[in-house]
Amino acid sequence: MATVTYDKASRIYPGSERPAVNELNLEIGDGEFLVLVGPSGCGKSTSLRMLAGLEDVDRGRILIEGKDVTNLPPKSRDIAMVFQNYALYPHMSVYENMAFALKLRKTSKAEIDRRVKEAAALLQLDEYLSRKPKALSGGQRQRVAMGRAIVREPQVFLMDEPLSNLDAKLRVQTRSQIATLQAKLGVTTVYVTHDQVEAMTMGHRVAVMLDGVLQQVDTPRALYDTPGNVFVAGFMGSPAMNIKTVPLTESGGTFGAINIPLTREQVAAAKNSGGKVTIGFRPEAADLVSQSEGALPIVVDLVEDLGSDANVYGHADIDGASERFTVRTDRKTMPSMGETVFIRPQTNAIHVFNAETGARV
Repeated sequence: MATVTYDKASRIYPGSERPAVNELNLEIGDGEFLVLVGPSGCGKSTSLRMLAGLEDVDRGRILIEGKDVTNLPPKSRDIAMVFQNYALYPHMSVYENMAFALKLRKTSKAEIDRRVKEAAALLQLDEYLSRKPKALSGGQRQRVAMGRAIVREPQVFLMDEPLSNLDAKLRVQTRSQIATLQAKLGVTTVYVTHDQVEAMTMGHRVAVMLDGVLQQVDTPRALYDTPGNVFVAGFMGSPAMNIKTVPLTESGGTFGAINIPLTREQVAAAKNSGGKVTIGFRPEAADLVSQSEGALPIVVDLVEDLGSDANVYGHADIDGASERFTVRTDRKTMPSMGETVFIRPQTNAIHVFNAETGARV
């Protein structure tokens, strides 16, 4: 087990002016499961590959357990990586795939056998050890790739979108297995995904990236409850937060015919943004109400019946523009497509951001 430190680490690809990863500062604790998440091209996989030694670090440093590994080759970093495409040897059995790295290290046969069988038991692969990868399902192959990493007993596990090739049901099942396994082994793990639901359900902490820049790092709950800027607010959570930039008044923000009250401090902090304020509320933080003053009429475009509750997607005309909104409701109050319903955001669950900088106020 080990700590991992990114110290102003940057990666600039040849021919590009903008860094793929720009001065990343990040501390990952001993035994921590940290998830790097963000949209495609945000720099999360590059950050992982810099730690693995597969990408150069153009500026800054990377340390593992306090040791500067910035210029060390991958084999000298004591890490094990699990890739998206499994990267198994098709001509070798499961046992041979898991044992291969240990054979290269000239580990004794008895030690190899012990480690492979222990990892196979952990991953419920005992009965598949003699099979070739082509005889396994996608989920089983991914467990073999995990086993190959486990037997090496590294200081750090690195996982690059390991579940993206699995179907939805298997993805849910496998992510819980990975989280349970990491807790058992206690090995520091850095996990990359573009799926924010995966990030929220697996990580001890989640680091959100955009355009090579770290936006916020915190526990999943803190990221959801107190996002630090508009991007994090919109990215974390499914369905996404309703976020609108609206006119600012002395008492709050104006959504068409309704006013969202803000504190004096929030109004003061938002005043330097050209008379506008950005306000967000999550789908579950709005109520469907009967037609009344202080409620916003929306026309229902789609209803997702999820069984226990439903997501209602609709649009409202505000100042001549069509604005989209999402509300979560229970099945008793589930409207029909094309119906006009009235929504009222819960004032105690409003998120407020500066309209120009996007920062939370």
